[in-house]
Amino acid sequence: MKQLTVILYNIRSTYNVGAILRTCDCLGVSEVIFTGYTPFIDKGLPHEQDKLRKAIHKTALGAEETLNWRRAEIEPAIAELKEQGYSVVALEQGEHSLNLADSPELPEKIALILGEEVHGIPAELLTQCDQLLEIPMLGQKESFNVSVATGIALWEITKSSLSGTRKHLRTPQ
Repeated sequence: MKQLTVILYNIRSTYNVGAILRTCDCLGVSEVIFTGYTPFIDKGLPHEQDKLRKAIHKTALGAEETLNWRRAEIEPAIAELKEQGYSVVALEQGEHSLNLADSPELPEKIALILGEEVHGIPAELLTQCDQLLEIPMLGQKESFNVSVATGIALWEITKSSLSGTRKHLRTPQ
């Protein structure tokens, strides 16, 4: 099974953060790292933290309590993960991005960077990545919502290790 860390870089919406956390929990992500201005329950005064907790919980449905997470600066986090043997992969369109539909061969330890909803991941961060992954688009829009894209990417990355696995609280008897 792949060892996955997800890095949230400047994700603005608490609803996107919550949805991503829920997806990360469902697909066995080891750690989520909050970077930039990504909102989470560790920012602000107690009443502000409570407001963020409620907004994130609305879509995370408790995943914010079950996942390992931390806040870090993006560049030191990338360097640390590389030292630990992770391949840093950006979910971003680019000239040399790998088409996720082609089931590219991916390393066992992946740190997946997800970027800001409108502008994505800045070019200076992309140069620090080992690979770029791209979800092909068929319609007029050039990208999915970041939480939807996260679900697609994490599913594609983990699906080979899920064969024969059925762990679910509502499994029929």
